Amino acid sequence: MKEFKFLIAIWKTNLQSAMEYRGAFLTQTIGMMVNNFIYFAIWIIFFDRFKDVRGWGINDMYVTFGILASSFGLVSLLFGNAFMLSDIIAKGRLDYYLSLPRPVLLHTVASRTIASGMGDFTYGLISYVASGYFTWDGLARYILAMLLAATVFVSFLIFTQSLAFWLGMMSNFSNLVLNAMLTFGIYPITLFDGYAKLILFTIIPAALMGAIPAEFIRAFTWETLAQLLLGAIGFLALAIITFNIGLRRYESGSAIQTEV
Repeated sequence: MKEFKFLIAIWKTNLQSAMEYRGAFLTQTIGMMVNNFIYFAIWIIFFDRFKDVRGWGINDMYVTFGILASSFGLVSLLFGNAFMLSDIIAKGRLDYYLSLPRPVLLHTVASRTIASGMGDFTYGLISYVASGYFTWDGLARYILAMLLAATVFVSFLIFTQSLAFWLGMMSNFSNLVLNAMLTFGIYPITLFDGYAKLILFTIIPAALMGAIPAEFIRAFTWETLAQLLLGAIGFLALAIITFNIGLRRYESGSAIQTEV
């Protein structure tokens, strides 16, 4: 509870900082929503031509893209530094967080808000409502699936970027991993079989951020819920363990600085 109150205080401060320039905040939000629509328009054109891909139609794509966008937006808003954790590590900027009596990892990733994430988050909700699958119990499943998908996503970001403790600057690799998650996350899971599906659950857990949450939203099953829970808990544990082991190798940047 103590750490949760700490998180609420950080998020409130981040939001106030982002809202200081409301025009810029709204511009980034609307701009990201337009960007998402343009990207998704490709799938609208595709399914207008082919109608169905192994049982996966345009309405299913609305749900998949919606949960992907919302979970990405939620991580951007609440844990913005997860996207640049490798830079913080490699440049010795963890000193600031190590000097304070708070959990280092939690404080680090929660100390930044990416304003454009509000556009992703909002567009995801709109996409779900437009899918035709909207029900009130479906909305409850959507919220739960979004939280679990966001947990998988932020955990995977932390895990891959924590490798900077051993490998140094990893900006290019981090961007590659991020793009892989977002690219494969939107594809229907029915397109993949065997080893490809295994990869999308483990090495690049994009299925746990897109297709599997979408299946759970469309219809509740204990199997999909178990997959989401195990994925979220497993990757979160992996991320925390990797970061803490790497932190023992951390070398101070020997710099006096203020994180904003």
